[in-house]
Amino acid sequence: MTRTAAQFLAAIAFLNTVPAAAQDTDFEHAVGTDLIFSTDAEDTIVVKSGLNLDWRFEGPEERLGLRVEKAWFKPLGQGWEGEERLYLRGAGALGGWKWNASVGTDGDTILGSAAIHDEARFRKEFFIEREIIETPQGLSRGIYYTFAGAAIDLPANDRNILTLVGGVQEFTGDNVRTHLRANYVHVLNPEAGLSLQLRTRYFRNSEPREYDYYSPRWYAQAVPILQLRRFSNGWRYLVAGGVGVQRDSESKWRRSSYFNAQLTTPPNRGWAGTAALLFSETPTVTGDSYNYLQVTVGLSRAF
Repeated sequence: MTRTAAQFLAAIAFLNTVPAAAQDTDFEHAVGTDLIFSTDAEDTIVVKSGLNLDWRFEGPEERLGLRVEKAWFKPLGQGWEGEERLYLRGAGALGGWKWNASVGTDGDTILGSAAIHDEARFRKEFFIEREIIETPQGLSRGIYYTFAGAAIDLPANDRNILTLVGGVQEFTGDNVRTHLRANYVHVLNPEAGLSLQLRTRYFRNSEPREYDYYSPRWYAQAVPILQLRRFSNGWRYLVAGGVGVQRDSESKWRRSSYFNAQLTTPPNRGWAGTAALLFSETPTVTGDSYNYLQVTVGLSRAF
């Protein structure tokens, strides 16, 4: 079971919001903890628990520190495997660009993610990430992937925007996966934070079924999403969901469901909390089972 890059980056982006409540204060340091739990229809379970220590902190966009992480894997209902990780993490500005990164190691290789983007009308972003494959062979043989890509926003007006994403994902071995994505957003009600979206993606593998992770010759997906994003008295709410279709080179069109909910608390004397739930019908190792659930919670204290 390999997780999509979109889900991984969503989790990282979510964790980076943990100390957001303190960004308008005079705090200089921050400490936080978080927990990520995921499971799927093939009884694969992944648990990651982290401790974030920022010795320089001026908010989520200006910080520098360490992340100590413990990861547990139970692939396909087999026994548990654990590993320790250490990351250097930070965020800041470089000219007209903003960056964030979490780069570390599991003792064997470099892991983590990094991204940089501008704030122009045609917003551009470049990103890279590296992670282990969470399958029996991935864990026992040390199979990793490195995914690098870029995205650009193409706004037609204030209520309509198209985002294009392209990337290349290289796996341990010979397989190289090419990604193409297009997301269209139409804002239905700006005051209510309500939007209608169409999220599409396609990828193609150069060496299908090389190991035991999900890798057909090609895969395609299209899901319409209704999203509500609100800010109220310091609270931030996000709820998004939809039902679409998906297929690959070895199957016919099938249902693809998606649901995401996020909550961020208002500031309270330096304390901030977050919670998120993600459910999707994403193909797993065999390609025959789809249910995937991820739960993320975090708590931080700035001082």
